[in-house]
Amino acid sequence: MHIDNTWEVVDIEQIGLIIGIIVVIIIVGIIAFFSGASYRKHIAEAQIGTAEEKSRKIIDDAIKAGEAKKREVLLEAKEENIRVKNELDKEVRERRNELQQMEKRLLHKEENIDRKTVTLEQKEEQLQRKIDKADKTREEAEALHQKQLEELERISGLTLTEAKQYLLRTIEEDVRHESAIMIKEIEAKTKLEADKKAKEIITNAIQKCAVDHVVDTTVSVVPLPNDEMKGRIIGREGRNIRTLETLTGIDLIIDDTPEAVILSGFDPIRREVARIALEKLIVDGRIHPARIEEMVEKAKKEVEVLIREEGEAATFETGVHGLHPELIRLLGKMKFRTSYGQNVLRHSIEVSNLAGLMASELGLDVRLAKRAGLLHDIGKSVDYEVEGSHVSIGVNLCRKYGENATVINAVEAHHGDVDPETAIAVIVQAADTISAARPGARRETLETYIKRLQKLEEIATSFKGVEKSYAIQAGREVRIMVTPEEVDDNGLILLARDVTKRIENDLEYPGQIKVSIIRETRATEYAK
Repeated sequence: MHIDNTWEVVDIEQIGLIIGIIVVIIIVGIIAFFSGASYRKHIAEAQIGTAEEKSRKIIDDAIKAGEAKKREVLLEAKEENIRVKNELDKEVRERRNELQQMEKRLLHKEENIDRKTVTLEQKEEQLQRKIDKADKTREEAEALHQKQLEELERISGLTLTEAKQYLLRTIEEDVRHESAIMIKEIEAKTKLEADKKAKEIITNAIQKCAVDHVVDTTVSVVPLPNDEMKGRIIGREGRNIRTLETLTGIDLIIDDTPEAVILSGFDPIRREVARIALEKLIVDGRIHPARIEEMVEKAKKEVEVLIREEGEAATFETGVHGLHPELIRLLGKMKFRTSYGQNVLRHSIEVSNLAGLMASELGLDVRLAKRAGLLHDIGKSVDYEVEGSHVSIGVNLCRKYGENATVINAVEAHHGDVDPETAIAVIVQAADTISAARPGARRETLETYIKRLQKLEEIATSFKGVEKSYAIQAGREVRIMVTPEEVDDNGLILLARDVTKRIENDLEYPGQIKVSIIRETRATEYAK
């Protein structure tokens, strides 16, 4: 028990010692804290005082600098004010001097204007006196002129209106006389040059273009191996021939012609179909309605292929490429189309070649000229299927398939329906005329020929002063006899031009027609 108490006394003492040390440490820390705080405060107060002194010094320096700057600015402002004032004074003096000079000039001008006004007033008075004098003179002149007119009317026996009409007639006759002489001279000179050049071009073109004349008829002849075949073609009670005529639209003429059957029809394509079908039937030997129908269908396909081939051959022959396939087909159809007996496809090929040659001579576009010449009659391929003239149909076809405007104008103008707009259109007209007018190129009926001759003579005799007219050289020339008393030598030229214009407007004809006017003066005396 004693030992335990001793350890308790020792623990209490140690604890008390520790507490005392802690207390002492705390007290020392507090004293050190307050001492440090007091020191820092002292240092801060010292720094604050130093900063206040520096700030006061800076403020004083700034105030002094501002005062100095203020004095400098005021001084500069005063100097600038003085300078501006001096400049303004100088400008005012200059403006004042200018105003004084302007005032002097205005006064001088005013004096000049006053002097001129006085002068103008004087001149105006003089002019008015002259006008009055001129009016008086004009009245006297008019009176004298009227008196002279009255005297002239009395002497001549004509009124003023009659005299004017007489003078106008005289002047008109003189002008007509001089114009006729001038026209005659110009025409003679122009014809001399133009005829020579045109003949050279046309001659060269015709010589270079060698195209056979192809004249078609409205019948085709199919040879037979023997006359017995005629009966088989006719068939029992005529059923075979009726079937063939119905399917083709062509008349079969079986007569006494030995070993031949004649196919007659105005549609060349149908006639070609009938010819091919009949030849196939003759070779096959089996002739009955069913076989006829089969052969006719085969013949139609063959003709369609032939049409396409002919169109392509025409483009190849003329060197015209890039045509629409339908236009090529229509060209092929013209193989079976005739105009006055002339094959239209061969005619178009010839026109194309002639147009190309003439375009080459004149330095124009040869390809375009050939294209226009080849297509100029394209409307004839369907003119029996479509309403309208072959010219209007051809123009519509060319527009439909995107042809050149020059080609369209050449197609539209080749018969004079419209005026040609390009030289190529004129060339196509000439080539078409050359191809149609060649001897033997076309065959015309006697009735058409006689009507054209009669119409030529009627046109010629319809003019005043014409005594007789004669159409000669198959309508290529008309000779006109005039009354010498009614038509003078100068009037012959004007009459020839008038007759030519009337023929061009009223007639359609291939080639050209020469108009010759004859004026004969006879003097007859009898010796006794």
